[in-house]
Amino acid sequence: MEWHDSGTVLSARPHGETGMLIEVFTRDHGRHSGIVPGGISRKKAAMLQPGSHLSLRWRARLQDQLGTFTPEPLKSRAGAMSDRLALLGLSATCALLGFALPDREPHLRLFSASEPLFDVIGMVHDGWILDYLRWEMMLLEDLGYGLDLTRCAVTGSRDHLAFVSPKTGRAVSPEGAGEWAPRLLPLPQFLLGQGSATLAEVEDGLRLTGHFLQHRLATALGDRPLPAARQRFLDALARA
Repeated sequence: MEWHDSGTVLSARPHGETGMLIEVFTRDHGRHSGIVPGGISRKKAAMLQPGSHLSLRWRARLQDQLGTFTPEPLKSRAGAMSDRLALLGLSATCALLGFALPDREPHLRLFSASEPLFDVIGMVHDGWILDYLRWEMMLLEDLGYGLDLTRCAVTGSRDHLAFVSPKTGRAVSPEGAGEWAPRLLPLPQFLLGQGSATLAEVEDGLRLTGHFLQHRLATALGDRPLPAARQRFLDALARA
């Protein structure tokens, strides 16, 4: 069995005496694991860092075997190493993909959104934190847990949306919320295309996506805790 694809390294750890077991998010084969023989060597280990974009050849005797990768570097995204917050954001992105995606199932739309995010984090480009938030919303949507921010779940109005129901993920207006408003999640207005985003509003947005990542996605995956890398990123962002 053999295929060729491109993908980004999500994780890497030693395997045996000289090999490296890597997990990658590929365009056509989804989240996929395999062994890189000799991967602990200095030359190969440098290109197997999480976030690195690789050209890959995978081979195995049978389809369901772990198999081996022959990687070639395409992009290193090493710029994130120079910025602690960017490095934590990169780690959070890799960890969430490894946590959320089923094994060997293609997610082309999510792949197409993830690669540009890896690029802007690697360049430490202004605005990447907002891109990361929108990516988390895309992750929820792609896996079937998307938020509906188009109209009020109670009144049907498209105007003055201010909250999100923690149960349904649907937007709610102040009129529709009534006395239930304190129990709802705040909806940052920039997510509706209204105004620019402050850092505090981005944090509100990440708390919003975090609620549904934990109470919908993680619950569906066996009530597992979200990756610690995401919380480390949020903690660093709060200190910023």
